[in-house]
Amino acid sequence: MTAIRQRWHRSAAVATGAAALLGTGMFVASPASAHTPGWEADCYTTSIHLENYNDQVTNTVKITAGDKTLVDEKFGRAFDKKVDLPKHTSPLDLHLVIKAGDDDKFSRDEHKQSPVCEESPSPSPSPSDSSEAPAPSEKPSSAAPAPNGGGDDLAETGASSATPMIAGAAGVVLVAGAGLVVVARKRRSAQD
Repeated sequence: MTAIRQRWHRSAAVATGAAALLGTGMFVASPASAHTPGWEADCYTTSIHLENYNDQVTNTVKITAGDKTLVDEKFGRAFDKKVDLPKHTSPLDLHLVIKAGDDDKFSRDEHKQSPVCEESPSPSPSPSDSSEAPAPSEKPSSAAPAPNGGGDDLAETGASSATPMIAGAAGVVLVAGAGLVVVARKRRSAQD
């Protein structure tokens, strides 16, 4: 075997090995889903939206307003809740504590201030000429029917968690194929 062919074989082997290692790294590191906390507060409500948490462990969320506990619950993969704040005449200190069961680096301990609501003055009752009370309705009004569905067991939409692994495998196959084509062409040209 000539020195040029040996160099090309070595180069092709290194390229194929590097592509294989890179592809293996993609398989191992691809499904890294970040814990995504979202927390908002206004003068009337506070809302929390947590997603991409590990549902195989116990995660907890606690929200307090001053010394009153508004939320103290366990959750799995996601948590979404909107809570009314107590009436307040001065800015209200809100405290959020998220304990992620899989790692403390995903836990949160944050504070926010809820501003005081500027209420418009309520209209004063106007005097009425009639002294009769309105007649009661014969049918009681019924509440609107609750929508079907809901809950935490909804289907996930968007990209599948397998998409990065499939793309990584395709990349490895592509690079390995290109390396084999280069080696085959060099082998043919060296024989001619």
